[in-house]
Amino acid sequence: RLGSGVSQKGDILINGRRQKLSYGTSAYVTQDDVLMTTLTVREAVRYSASLQLPSGMSAAAKRERAEETLREMGLEGAADTRIGGWMHKGISGGQRRRVSICMEILTRPALLFLDEPTSGLDSAASFHVVSRIARLARREGMTVVAAVHQPSTEVYGLFHGLCLLAYGKTVFFGPAAETNQFFALSGFPCPSLMNPSDHFLRTVNKDFDNDIEEGLGGKKMTTVENIDALVASYKSSAHMDKVTRQIADIRGTGGEVVKMEGQQPSFLMQSFVLTKRSFINMYRDLGYYWLRFAIYIALCLCCGTIFYDIGHSYGSIQARGSMLMFVGAFLTFMAIGGFPSFVEDMKIFGRERLNGHYGVSSFVIANTVSATPYLLLISLVPGAMAYYLVGLQRSFDHFAYFALVLFMTMMLVEGLMMIVASAVPDFLMGIITGAGIQGVMMLNGGFFRLPHDLPKPVWRYPMYYVAFHKYANQGFYKNEFLGLTFPNNQAGGATTITGDEILREYWQVEMGYNKWVDLAVLFGMVILYRVLFLAIMKLTEKAKPMVNGLRFRRTQPSVHIADQSFEANGAK
Repeated sequence: RLGSGVSQKGDILINGRRQKLSYGTSAYVTQDDVLMTTLTVREAVRYSASLQLPSGMSAAAKRERAEETLREMGLEGAADTRIGGWMHKGISGGQRRRVSICMEILTRPALLFLDEPTSGLDSAASFHVVSRIARLARREGMTVVAAVHQPSTEVYGLFHGLCLLAYGKTVFFGPAAETNQFFALSGFPCPSLMNPSDHFLRTVNKDFDNDIEEGLGGKKMTTVENIDALVASYKSSAHMDKVTRQIADIRGTGGEVVKMEGQQPSFLMQSFVLTKRSFINMYRDLGYYWLRFAIYIALCLCCGTIFYDIGHSYGSIQARGSMLMFVGAFLTFMAIGGFPSFVEDMKIFGRERLNGHYGVSSFVIANTVSATPYLLLISLVPGAMAYYLVGLQRSFDHFAYFALVLFMTMMLVEGLMMIVASAVPDFLMGIITGAGIQGVMMLNGGFFRLPHDLPKPVWRYPMYYVAFHKYANQGFYKNEFLGLTFPNNQAGGATTITGDEILREYWQVEMGYNKWVDLAVLFGMVILYRVLFLAIMKLTEKAKPMVNGLRFRRTQPSVHIADQSFEANGAK
């Protein structure tokens, strides 16, 4: 999880030994609640249970674990409410936070990391969230490490241990109940009726150095001096000696290897669950495909009425080519409309992948399979309206080929946008980048500039052959023009001109292979783009692997509180 500009120092040991945290032994709840907004609370937790819980558990047992976890976090009343997003109001912020925690404690992990679980919550909601976590940790013997933002007195009282950092220096590490005494002995007593955590943070926060604290003997001290005094006091304290001895004892004796019984669900099971979840999300999210479906119908109605009953005159040659280019270029261009929804899916995928729920391959397969029915629908219904209103070749096999090419180009653009999403996670920049890439490909497709007229360096070789529009346009042209005859208006020529002659001379189509080869190339590019996305994500995974621990580095003082009740399971 370390960023590219962050270095890690020191050893990360589990029970005194160097080991990776295997499946199900650790969980990390991020500060931001990255959830699938179209699902209900119960659906989200159940799908997560199906993805994480061991393959040896029955489906009924997994559902029962999900229901038990919902009850533990007090979410029974909101279980059938959608999480909610921009489309409609859903559950509250506190409930969203509890759902995020629910999804990570299903496996009852040995180590639970919480990044500011109370951020954005009021004091009551913060207390309820932390108290339920503490109750679960006591019962299950879990170790909980939490970075807490300004905990209330009640929340602070729930924790056993405190690690207080100030600009990379350890100010205190020990039992939370003894922190007040340590600060008082160091010359910084907590005023009566004041929240201890507020006092600690105010003492070591140098952003507002004009407010000087009074130190030992009433002497005015800057915040930097406060920090130095507290750090020096801690280094010479009994707390530091105790921690040092504990670390030495644990490293000397070594504890049990932290591992979970059972195996993760199989690749096929994960792919099936992800496909089902993704299909439901696409069905409920209007912005994913349904809005695009409506716009496609409107565009195809416009296209069909503008080119209505195009006929077989000489002028219809250019009109046919223009209509087919519009379908092959601009209709597929509209596929970037679903990019914002896909970016949200990528955020969920990133969180779940880092926590070891499933791998990249399962995600790619599930996204492809779940999107196929919707893209087929978009290809068939609006495509049929445009095709038959214009009056292209009437036979069903010609229309089937037309719909297949349209479907392949849409699948291909979705794969292209997946690659863009992996490199540019911001949806606005991603849309601009994807539109730019498609615009360049469109120019090279052989319509705006005929193939023989393209400059050979770069644009003819290799860009013309890289652009998928080349194969879409040539497939459309071969499908439509072969077998037709048009009157020839050119002086001195034959009275008629065949479709084969038009393809060779007018559109400069490569006739050394038939239209099915063009379709096969498009299919190959669909596979290639998804394999490229898979390779990029795999490379990212190798470059930034799951580390077997976390290191917090902040510019602001923060409270890190650890529940040290995990000794029952052999870890400290």
